Amino acid sequence: MDLKFSDEDFVFQQEVRSWIKENYPEEMRQRASRSANGHVNKEDHIYWQQALHKKGWAGLNWPAEYGGPEFTATQRYLYDLEMASAGTLHVMPFGQSMVAPVIMEYGSQEQKDRFLPDILATNVWWCQGYSEPGAGSDLASLGTKAVLDGDHYVVNGAKTWNTLGQYADWIFCLVRTSSDGIRQMGISFLLIDMHSPGIEVKPIVTIDGPPEGHQEINEVHFADVRVPVGNLVGEEGKGWTYAKYLLEFERGNAYSHGLKASLANLRTIAATERSSDGTPLSEDQNFQKKLNQIEIDIHAMEFTELRILSSLSTGANVGPESSLLKCRGTELQQALTELMTEAVGNYMIPFDNTGSLKGVNFEPIGPEYASSAAPSYFNTRKVSIYAGSNEIQRNIMAKMVLGL
Repeated sequence: MDLKFSDEDFVFQQEVRSWIKENYPEEMRQRASRSANGHVNKEDHIYWQQALHKKGWAGLNWPAEYGGPEFTATQRYLYDLEMASAGTLHVMPFGQSMVAPVIMEYGSQEQKDRFLPDILATNVWWCQGYSEPGAGSDLASLGTKAVLDGDHYVVNGAKTWNTLGQYADWIFCLVRTSSDGIRQMGISFLLIDMHSPGIEVKPIVTIDGPPEGHQEINEVHFADVRVPVGNLVGEEGKGWTYAKYLLEFERGNAYSHGLKASLANLRTIAATERSSDGTPLSEDQNFQKKLNQIEIDIHAMEFTELRILSSLSTGANVGPESSLLKCRGTELQQALTELMTEAVGNYMIPFDNTGSLKGVNFEPIGPEYASSAAPSYFNTRKVSIYAGSNEIQRNIMAKMVLGL
């Protein structure tokens, strides 16, 4: 693992820092800081991703032939560090980080030419169609059918836990094209225009009561939706292989920079809040011990990510290590939100999930940093479940890494 920092690397780091300062609006940063889930509004996400594209910093893991910046391992490390430290919006993963690698690896040249430029430039918004009402972690039991009819597939069924599908222009979808043989062999990978007749997006109203139109998750229903055969990625019946390839990118995210930024914020809050005896919470030995242990765990996570990042820079895929990152990263995310609720105390009782929306002028109850404590705590319970529950990930690691 070669991650020595050169003078050129430090110049690049300063370039990133200065560019963020000039191009990331303060009001957007504030909305992002009040978000429980990292999402704000569609316009903010599009603005930021298109700004990154204009700078040449979109598609960070893309090869240069498709428009990627081809950062070195150290540049990518410093880039992520500066973005996390500045509290910037994360890039929505469904296009650039999830479906794009599948199209690059398995798609036709026509599909690459048609879809990749718009994904890179955020001219279209993508969403994911994997889980179903009866098929979650056991994804191979999915039942959404695609029946060949001339030069189209006719799709019927439903997808659930669909993130921000109300904004989406396209959905990449796992569908069943055959019921013969083992379940995994009858699955195909389709790209479906969300504006097609027969598609209905129904919000899943969660317990936090999201404002209308700003729900995080949805069900997507397909009723006789006609999809051109040219939108089939790769071969019919090979969708399970493509889905597993995609999940490496969904699970193989780098967590440490965001975790370190959250920890630094929590330490600042702990220096402000008071213990029962009136001294700063940061001086409480029990609380300090918890902070120090999480810091140790984050550093261990960071070095694991650096090893994987160094491997990726040589052209390797994430592989089963993505399951390790997903397990440890999400557990640390949850631990930090738990400590945040402990730090803000009674100020977490008021529940306000509107702070990340435009045009909301409600005064926070208590310090501003406390307003997202409860929404973030409850929302983060999901992270150890989605993209394959952490229990499933441990099974994968036992099989693929340990050979058990």
